[in-house]
Amino acid sequence: MKNIPTPGEQRIYRKVVSETDLATFHGELLHPVYSTFALARDFEWSSRLFFLEMKEEDEEGVGTHVSIAHKSPAFVGEEVIITATVQHCEGPNLHCEIVARVGSRVIAEGTTGQRMLKKDKLKQIFTPPAHG
Repeated sequence: MKNIPTPGEQRIYRKVVSETDLATFHGELLHPVYSTFALARDFEWSSRLFFLEMKEEDEEGVGTHVSIAHKSPAFVGEEVIITATVQHCEGPNLHCEIVARVGSRVIAEGTTGQRMLKKDKLKQIFTPPAHG
């Protein structure tokens, strides 16, 4: 690993809410707002921005946890600004606090965890066991 972040460092991800981000389950639109599961994806991406700077050629990051408190809706066309702030980075583990805002309104808060692993180790983990 390189470029290890320190507590308090931030990365910002800007996202305009689209139709594909809405709360849709099995083809049925439940609510016409930015879904909690789309927030989870984008929370994880915002903290992954650190790993894009940290990883060596033979390394890759993997998510270990995501926690979200969804506080307010965001609508199609609104820009969501997601700020990831490093809580701590210990060895291969990165933990971030995440806040998502539309303007000055907080729409969600939470945390993420990521772990850096060697690509060959990930390949082993992600290879299904042989059945026989």
